[in-house]
Amino acid sequence: MSFAAELHGHRLTVDADPRFGGRDRGPRPKTLVLTALGGCTGMDVVSLLKKMQVPYDALSVEVEGESREEHPQIYTRIHIRYILKGSQLDRDKIDKAIGLSLDKYCAVHAMLSKTVPISHEVVLNPS
Repeated sequence: MSFAAELHGHRLTVDADPRFGGRDRGPRPKTLVLTALGGCTGMDVVSLLKKMQVPYDALSVEVEGESREEHPQIYTRIHIRYILKGSQLDRDKIDKAIGLSLDKYCAVHAMLSKTVPISHEVVLNPS
């Protein structure tokens, strides 16, 4: 049940859940939507923080989605969690960078936010 995609010289295998004939050879198509959102906004935030000269040690972006039970099982809610670590984190500039990503630059967010509510949170120096 898997499909291979060629994207700009890179090969990506997409597969179905084993319960539906897949062999777990790659991510599920719907999960890639969340991955695209996290990658899009994450790259924006990294670029913006660099331009703003905000030092940080690590940034990770976690994206979770809730789906409805009936078909098509579309996302009904998406939540983005930005996790930053560092000794000199500037919360105001971090919030500004994330806001610019979500409101202006991230095309994936712009498309998805027209059909599903997307929330976000910022976690600084988690223990």
